[in-house]
Amino acid sequence: MFTKESLFIFFLLLLISNISSAQKIEHVNAFRNMDSDHYFRINYENDLFVSTDRNYTQGYSFEFVAPWLNKNPINYLLVRFVNEHNKYGLTIEGIGFTPKDIGSPEIQIGDRPYSSATVIKSFVIATNSVKRIRLSSALSIGMIGQSTLGKETQVAIHKLTDSTIPNGWKHQIRNDFVLNYQVNFEKELLNLKYAVLNGDAKIELGTLFTNAALGCNLVVGKYRSIYAESAAKPFQLYLFIQPLINFIGYDANLQGGVLNVKSPYTIADEDINRSTFQCNYGLIMKFRKYYFEFSQTYLTKEFESGTNVRWGSIRFAWFLNEKN
Repeated sequence: MFTKESLFIFFLLLLISNISSAQKIEHVNAFRNMDSDHYFRINYENDLFVSTDRNYTQGYSFEFVAPWLNKNPINYLLVRFVNEHNKYGLTIEGIGFTPKDIGSPEIQIGDRPYSSATVIKSFVIATNSVKRIRLSSALSIGMIGQSTLGKETQVAIHKLTDSTIPNGWKHQIRNDFVLNYQVNFEKELLNLKYAVLNGDAKIELGTLFTNAALGCNLVVGKYRSIYAESAAKPFQLYLFIQPLINFIGYDANLQGGVLNVKSPYTIADEDINRSTFQCNYGLIMKFRKYYFEFSQTYLTKEFESGTNVRWGSIRFAWFLNEKN
């Protein structure tokens, strides 16, 4: 049933989508698991956390999971396990990108274009405790371009913080429709007392991103495996590291929209690096109904004249309708 609390958060998400500027953002890995099927999580990413202001300038997401979302008709398009535990959710995700010299009003040839995108994503996270695998799938619908208010958002933040005002957004990637489908697969490979190793694989197809990734993630510390039988929610504190190799087919934030090819500046297909190395690492704490994470990401250059980049992320979440 729809509770007042659930409806409030759902409509809050819809309102936020109208002011958001996603896919750099990931939330389905086992080390980010929430020990509940009813929760709300906020994520904010920014390169200012690592003292830079270029390339992937910011990203944010608002994630809502609730049992009643199993009635979402989009779920019929998603991959689920039959007779297994599935979590159903919605997220609003936004990302924004800028070149190095944001004060310049000119196109910066050889640097990345200004770009922003916003999507609403329906997803299912399925867990098979016997085979110790986790399978998630998502369908994202949204926009890339001026309609996502990337310029207005960044200008407002820079005015508020008395920073350099970005003057090149008139050259941003133009409006286009976003439709993306994503599947993530994770398998537990090793489980020791204070260390858990998982294999990762991802494939994504669509008008915003078409790519794949292979890698693993290692968790070290006080961590309870998502496949554990106990339903208890003890205090957890652990480090994680996740190295990945990305294989790039298409990136609309660099190459422009698939349907609208009138963007004033894009990166040529032949200049796109078709493989990149990425490493995510950080610290996660869980206590009772709360979740906190601080992490950083390193990514090798995505196009020939680009540079290696880093950004930081903070996440905070809490369970809904939990007694403790």
